Amino acid sequence: MTHYPKAFIFDLDGVITDTAEFHFLAWQKLAQELGVSMDRQFNEQLKGISRMESLERILELTPSSRSLSYEERLRLANQKNDHYLEFIDLINPDYILPGIESLLKKIKAQHIKIALGSASKNALKVLEKLLLTNYFDYVVDATKVTKGKPNPETFTTAADFLNIPYSECIGLEDAAVGVEAINKANMFSVGVGALEHLSHADYLVGNTSELMFEEIVKRYNEKI
Repeated sequence: MTHYPKAFIFDLDGVITDTAEFHFLAWQKLAQELGVSMDRQFNEQLKGISRMESLERILELTPSSRSLSYEERLRLANQKNDHYLEFIDLINPDYILPGIESLLKKIKAQHIKIALGSASKNALKVLEKLLLTNYFDYVVDATKVTKGKPNPETFTTAADFLNIPYSECIGLEDAAVGVEAINKANMFSVGVGALEHLSHADYLVGNTSELMFEEIVKRYNEKI
């Protein structure tokens, strides 16, 4: 008999929508304002980590910034967020990644809880722009946790709020640190992306269009 999980916890960027491009453009704009250049390859190391940590990595590109005060660093992080908010104002349901809404519908049809576990403070705004808020029972964003991924707190906070055992949860991520966080929470991890980055996922697909509810549940049952 098929055992259904009690919750699915989705990452936002790269799983539900690809605002990663907007993050890249916002960081790139800030880097230009700081007088440094930042390419897509450098941007890979910013995926899945907090805004302040991302800023620190960009500031390492320019030695003169080491003397910046915490207040100045905070101002720069907020400046990046302002750039990002300008970009995400453009988001609409067309930005939902392939296969995601049909997956959400199937999960809901089975009366399984759905949560969001995102490092973004703007997660709720993005969900609203995508017209997806009705699918979600709880949203964990950067304001609800003290430790970012790969610490499991983002995922355990969602499960704790929903009062669901971690082993009954499935987490979906496209970042290596995100998959690590799911695994550390003792949840079933679904990775979306390349094997070279996500080989530690319990189940891996190349892109969101390959996320089939029945197949995810089958793989989950094989592990439990």
